[in-house]
Amino acid sequence: VQLQASGGGLVQPGGSLRLSCAASGYIFRINAIDWYRQAPGKQRELVASILIDDSTSYAESVKGRFTISRNIHKNTGYLQMTSLKPEDTAKYYCNLDITRSDDYTTTNYWGQGTQVTVSS
Repeated sequence: VQLQASGGGLVQPGGSLRLSCAASGYIFRINAIDWYRQAPGKQRELVASILIDDSTSYAESVKGRFTISRNIHKNTGYLQMTSLKPEDTAKYYCNLDITRSDDYTTTNYWGQGTQVTVSS
């Protein structure tokens, strides 16, 4: 199983970006998708989660501004980010809990990270 994260970039305060995390390989089911971020000198923090029943949760700092979603047919998760602030600047990582189709084991996978910079 491989994950490919994309969609980061440089955006002005108040702008928007959509991150994507596409999974490929032996995938039977994606049980959960998490988005984390890590700013320089800070610990990695959980930003948003979506479970298999499509229930979602968000860090307080992004509630009302970020939306997590997924496309089960494309094995892809998304993080729509709006009203971006300079403090949202970080490297964003996706983490997927996947049940494999070859041996039906369940494993956590990390994407490679995509940089989001919010600056004027």
